[in-house]
Amino acid sequence: MFFLQTDTSGISKLMFIGTMGMLTMAIGIIVFVIFHQRKVIRYQAQMKQLEAEKQQILLQASIRFQEEERQRIAADLHDDAGPLLATARLYLNENLVNQEKAQQLQSIFSAKQIIDDAILLIRNISHSLMPPTLKNFGLESATNDLFQKISGSGSLNASARFHDYRERLKVEQELLVFRIIQELVNNIIKHSNAGFIHLTQNANANFIYLRLHHDGKGIVQAEFDKLNQSAQGLGLKNIASRIKVLNGRIFFEIDASQTYYKITLEIPKQGIIHNIFFIRILLYGKPTPVSD
Repeated sequence: MFFLQTDTSGISKLMFIGTMGMLTMAIGIIVFVIFHQRKVIRYQAQMKQLEAEKQQILLQASIRFQEEERQRIAADLHDDAGPLLATARLYLNENLVNQEKAQQLQSIFSAKQIIDDAILLIRNISHSLMPPTLKNFGLESATNDLFQKISGSGSLNASARFHDYRERLKVEQELLVFRIIQELVNNIIKHSNAGFIHLTQNANANFIYLRLHHDGKGIVQAEFDKLNQSAQGLGLKNIASRIKVLNGRIFFEIDASQTYYKITLEIPKQGIIHNIFFIRILLYGKPTPVSD
């Protein structure tokens, strides 16, 4: 009887200790879960804040690019077209009717030449906004034309080859992609001391891929991300903002052989239409009706 009471007392103590241990463990798990959830919530809040800051940087870069482009156009019109038209007006003033016929013809001819120069200047400004080859024939023709002109200059060997571009992007999207290609090529020509630039285009069911290869000095992804976050590198910010509008991605890497650099643009075929409104604001400075 004594041994039975001792065993019962020992079992009760063990059960009590076990219960307290399980309770402590449960409390610990609850505390851990609560702490972890709070940590996850803080992390998600930080990520949202970083994404918002990134979006703000891209938007500011886009606005800055747009304003610089407007200022450039305004300066070209004011400094070049303005004086030409003012000079033409001098030849066509009210005294023209009082001049001798031969002098009248000479004044009209001089004014015509000046007006022709002004028209050519304005046409060049217009072409810088929307290259006629791109407008009339599309991205493939405009890119080939760009690379032919670069190669024809003799500065370096440039070539472009489109393998699968049967499904064209919208005009606004093609212009953004073309501007990205222009910016990348200009950076390569200015900073890389490359001997060749080669562009290839491929596609699958969901994406269009454009790859630029060159043998000059280049950057890898970590350097691009760092420059894109800094106050410098407006050209790279313009590239990043255009890529963002297109819902695309860009990758900078060096070949395994360490002999050339590769830049890859990944542009989705679908999922871009909802950004057309923003694209038109970015390109033209004001919204225009979307007609699909």
